[in-house]
Amino acid sequence: MTPDPNRGLDLTRGYSIALVSALVLSTTGILIRYLTQAQHMPALVLAFWRDAFVTLTLLLALGLLRPGLLRTKRRHLPYLLAYGLVLAGFNSVLTLSVALNGAAVATVLVYCSAAFTALLGWWLLRERLDWAKLLAVALCLMGCVLVSGAVGPAVGRAGLVGILTGVLSGLGYAAYSLMGRSAAQRGLNPWTTLFYTFGFAAVVLLLLNLLPWKAIPGVALRLADLFWLGQSPAGWGALLLLAAGPTVVGFGLYNVSLAHLPSSVANLIVTLEVPFTAVIAYFLLGERLNGMQIGGSLVILATVVLLRVYEGWLARPADAKRLALFPRDLQDDHGTIIDR
Repeated sequence: MTPDPNRGLDLTRGYSIALVSALVLSTTGILIRYLTQAQHMPALVLAFWRDAFVTLTLLLALGLLRPGLLRTKRRHLPYLLAYGLVLAGFNSVLTLSVALNGAAVATVLVYCSAAFTALLGWWLLRERLDWAKLLAVALCLMGCVLVSGAVGPAVGRAGLVGILTGVLSGLGYAAYSLMGRSAAQRGLNPWTTLFYTFGFAAVVLLLLNLLPWKAIPGVALRLADLFWLGQSPAGWGALLLLAAGPTVVGFGLYNVSLAHLPSSVANLIVTLEVPFTAVIAYFLLGERLNGMQIGGSLVILATVVLLRVYEGWLARPADAKRLALFPRDLQDDHGTIIDR
């Protein structure tokens, strides 16, 4: 009995796309940190412009290259609206978490989504949850903590509000991953999904910023705050880069990977965003990697490699697995597999 080549190719394609997605997404924290710290941009104003620019970028790109992807069936619209609401919430709390906790702690907290996604994927989507996946979740979380340097007294500087915001960002990322996997199972094109979800999210965030009730942290306190960056070319350039680069390409490829992989596996792979961000910060910002960060990066990398090997092993048929474990017991003298 021979292995199924299609299953192996699907896994390889999914892992490759998710790895590229993690690499592209790794610039997100650096750009958000610049906009919230150097430009002092309110978090929800930033989240609105990010989603709006993503929608406009996709409208232009798909309109020129694949106009058919701008249309979807009416029956899918309620689901895409709900998906957009989840995305608006996720983008908001993630931006707030970076502002409250700093990039390092916020990165660790958002990747608690690996555990949320594994558990919720098992509960809601009937995805497999075994010892290997639970071990991978634990190792990835440990690696994230080591790479980000989120240990010591700095962890608690934002207090309970900061930590809760970070955990909510992880839950939001898990919900985004699960809905992306469900969208793929419904037959929705990942780029169509991206266009509608970010479009709906932009509308929701605009309404939040325009509401007279200003108790929500990070919203525009007055109409002029929506144009916070004013005549700052560097600020608008960073915002456009954030939208067109890590958001469109990174989230787009992540949605594509969800068509080939369970949401829990795809979410584990993109934890590589953490060491990728550390490496980029080293070259662009001169931030040096210490031994703990290098060790954490190796833990995450090794976890993803081992998970890929394990998933590939599970994809093999039973006879091929037994042949690898007991080669002499399942072969005759000529090397032919014995049919039992």
